[in-house]
Amino acid sequence: MIFSRNPARGSRILNGLALLGVSAILYMAFAWQFAYGELPCPLCLLQRVALMLAGVGFLLNMRLGPSPMHYAMSIAAALGGMLASGRQVLLHIAPGDPGYGTPFLGLHFYTWAFIAFSAIIVFCVVMLCVDRKWGDSMLKKPVSALGVLVMTLFFVVVLANAGSTTLQCGFGPCPDDPVSYLWLESATAP
Repeated sequence: MIFSRNPARGSRILNGLALLGVSAILYMAFAWQFAYGELPCPLCLLQRVALMLAGVGFLLNMRLGPSPMHYAMSIAAALGGMLASGRQVLLHIAPGDPGYGTPFLGLHFYTWAFIAFSAIIVFCVVMLCVDRKWGDSMLKKPVSALGVLVMTLFFVVVLANAGSTTLQCGFGPCPDDPVSYLWLESATAP
């Protein structure tokens, strides 16, 4: 088992994989936004923020060592994300409602998000059962090059989403049904 010889390394690997999964979801949503010209709605943006916050918990576990507080952060973020994605599922559950956005593998992104948030909670619960707190001793151990790459990929997608959201909404509320980037329109207007 991954925890049998070096539990701290096993925890880092599993948290790194979880962070990589969160980053992959964020990159996929971000790429879809541009490939299909579908701007994220306010509930979609809340789901992205919840994924980012869940990812921060995994990142802290990789860098500072596993902690119940870090897992609690990821669980709390996932619960918030489940509320936003569940709300969006319920908004589009009526027969004949096409849903918001183009489906991916037969399901809309908000349905996939609900599934992903559920998986994050299950992952955190399992890790809380098998993980031990390693404390400050993890700070003295360097993170592997692969771990640094995973953390960097996460930071890049977080910054890209923050920039895109700012272009879309400015510093005010986001439109309910976005069709263009607010700041890009104002920059090109005469």
